[in-house]
Amino acid sequence: MMRQDNFARRPLAAAMAGITAALCAATASAQEPGAEAMVEEVVVTGTRRSDRSILESAVPIDVISEDMLMSTGITETNQLLNRLLPSFNFPLPSVTDGTDHVRPATLRGLAPDHTLVLVNGKRRHASALLNLNGSVGRGSSAVDMNMIPANAIKRIEVLRDGAAAQYGSDAIAGVINIVLKDASSGFGASVTYGEYDSEMDGTPGLGSAAIGPDGALQLTQGGDRNVNDGDTLTVRLNGGVELGDGGFLNVAGEFRDRDPTNRSGFDPRNNYASLPDGSADPRELDFDRINHRFGNADVEDIALFYNAGVPLNDDWELYSFGSYGERQGESAGFYRRAQDSRNWTEIYPDGFLPLITTDITDYSVAAGVRGDWNGWDLDASLLVGGNELDYTIKNTLNASFGPSSPTQFFAGTLINEHLVFNAGASKLLDLGGRPVNVAFGVEYRDDTYKIEAGEPGSYQLGEFEDRAAGSQVFPGFTPESEVDASRDNISLYLDIDADVTSRWNVAVAGRFEDYSDFGSTFNGKFATRYEIVEGFALRASTSTGFRAPSLAQQSFTSIATVFVDAVPTETGTFRPDSDVARALGSPGLEEETSISFSGGFSWQPLDGLSVTADYFYIEIDDRIVLSENLSGPGIEQLLAGTGANRARFFLNGIDSETSGFDVVATYNLELGEWGSLRLNGGYNYTDNEVTRVLPPPEELAQVGVTEDNLFARREVTRFEDGGPEDKINLGGAWYYDDLTVDLRFTRFGETLDPGTSAEFDEKLDAQWITDLEVAYSFTRNISAAVGANNLFDVYPDDTVSNDLAAGLTPTTFDRIFPYSGFSPFGFNGRFLYGRVAVQF
Repeated sequence: MMRQDNFARRPLAAAMAGITAALCAATASAQEPGAEAMVEEVVVTGTRRSDRSILESAVPIDVISEDMLMSTGITETNQLLNRLLPSFNFPLPSVTDGTDHVRPATLRGLAPDHTLVLVNGKRRHASALLNLNGSVGRGSSAVDMNMIPANAIKRIEVLRDGAAAQYGSDAIAGVINIVLKDASSGFGASVTYGEYDSEMDGTPGLGSAAIGPDGALQLTQGGDRNVNDGDTLTVRLNGGVELGDGGFLNVAGEFRDRDPTNRSGFDPRNNYASLPDGSADPRELDFDRINHRFGNADVEDIALFYNAGVPLNDDWELYSFGSYGERQGESAGFYRRAQDSRNWTEIYPDGFLPLITTDITDYSVAAGVRGDWNGWDLDASLLVGGNELDYTIKNTLNASFGPSSPTQFFAGTLINEHLVFNAGASKLLDLGGRPVNVAFGVEYRDDTYKIEAGEPGSYQLGEFEDRAAGSQVFPGFTPESEVDASRDNISLYLDIDADVTSRWNVAVAGRFEDYSDFGSTFNGKFATRYEIVEGFALRASTSTGFRAPSLAQQSFTSIATVFVDAVPTETGTFRPDSDVARALGSPGLEEETSISFSGGFSWQPLDGLSVTADYFYIEIDDRIVLSENLSGPGIEQLLAGTGANRARFFLNGIDSETSGFDVVATYNLELGEWGSLRLNGGYNYTDNEVTRVLPPPEELAQVGVTEDNLFARREVTRFEDGGPEDKINLGGAWYYDDLTVDLRFTRFGETLDPGTSAEFDEKLDAQWITDLEVAYSFTRNISAAVGANNLFDVYPDDTVSNDLAAGLTPTTFDRIFPYSGFSPFGFNGRFLYGRVAVQF
């Protein structure tokens, strides 16, 4: 089943693209200038003044420069930030359905949707995927920053402070602003190729297989497995041309083809049914027991970004930027053995590994005008953006259809879109000899979320009613699950930033928002900075914040196969305002509310050296979480007629407190005839605590549901300890003539993969990861680099060793999936790569 309309060619998007296409003109070429020293970098995030540097800011801001992004073999933007930002966490879960293809990231230990992502200061749309399985970020929809290629980025500004009063919903943990390249000349291209070359620490291969005298299958372990996989080819292009007199058009494109990785252990179970005499089937001896796929998904990406501006006169400029991206992904679920009741040996005599494939389309187009009117800086823009995810399940079957079942099904579509209009004005006034910046504006946003059903065979129950219905591993969305939801909101903001004295700065902000679906909210912020002596300043801020429930959380409905302790269960996820959820006591969703505080200092003791340190505290009430899979006779009675025997829904279920501190330092050192050295370091400590789990609604309490049943200890622990307790980033780049050596060390602190009780928690000890790149410029235009990410082939603690150390007996799936998906640096091992680049 194929969709009839083309998501990427929606009428409004096409019209906007037509506006920006009119900006194209003649070409020119020149070298793009290098980045300025970070301590002098003027930032645009966290302030509406145009004269603020990092050290002058009253709130903590990190700036990731272009050369830091490009001097690595890591090609995903989220993974780059994970290596460069101490407060950023990007684990690499596997066997988590669509989350394998759109992995979420977190800032300061909060949920992925607590961080607002901007591109050129404008709100970026979220992915259509709602993370529903047992990974970090369960229950959230996040912006897919891996759709933004690194070679399109001039710099990344990360505001580590609550900013809902300035930018609106989602900015509780902070703001990540992607600033696109704006060079009007020059051309660059690079080709990077690499693969994993690794020995799987603690994961033995299969030594031998035999059938013993008693007829039982006997397997022996070999040594640790050696793997070479995950071949990745990345091709990047970037170029700038001049538009008219003083305008620019900068275009960046990226193609990435990444083969899958597999870090699964061998499956010790009998695959085939026993023979009549009870002995093992001889086919067991030749069966490939590496039958699961546990690692990175097979992914092919293409992304195109542009950034353009054309002067209309001396005071006004027309600007536009946008993107288009496609991703095709393939990941696997649990292997269905030949003897499994979910298999038909007439189709798969040896069993089968079902594959989840996705086709993701992503687009965004913005156009606006900005300029000066009587000393006021004015900016008005219109932006449309969206993300579509199509599911196709391959190498599968619908067991209820019997031996004639198809082996491939289109399982449905998720769509998330938004339209944003904003207009703002800002002016730096002189009041009594002191500069005071006043900014105000209005924003209108319209959001849409859709679920479209899969083909009937992906969800129907066939004539074999004793067998599971729907495509194995991922049943399709049913017509009853279809959603076409929308909402709009309008907001007004006021922002005042004043230098009270030459040493003391004060900033206040207020924002009112009114949503069509749950009402209005007002939030405020106060920030101040006082320079005690030249180069040393204290700073602090406090603010209230909010996060509106996403349309996905409000609307998502599905019945799917979810594995609970390796047991498949048909589970229904119902809209919080649906009749079924209401029957379970759901009151519907309201916004999350927050109070945050940060305080610290910035210090520049000598030229080239800067140090910042900041404490933070964030209290969030009524956090939106996904309930447990509620079950039992009482639940089944409430769910009669829904086709499910378990149910879950979103609710404002917990309160939490997050505290910690960040320390960041940079040092640029000139070495005379030995070149120059750029050093940077950072430390983050984060403590998350769930302070209250809200009592279950009366309807659930009457059938015996308790707080632990509604939101279990495992989920609480995932919030509190599912990310690294602390993190250290150390980096150094040495520039000597045509040689550049870039060395980075990252220490990921202790992390917990939570179990159903404390004895089943899997503790992942702290680990140091080393990345190294050596680059050489043969001419002004041609360079090459070789490098290694995770140079020393470090793995997280393996699950079986953790079990034995805790006095537990390892389970079959502990051996098949030997590493935790909560590992903050993944579990793929060493990646070796080479890169060739040209620049004109």
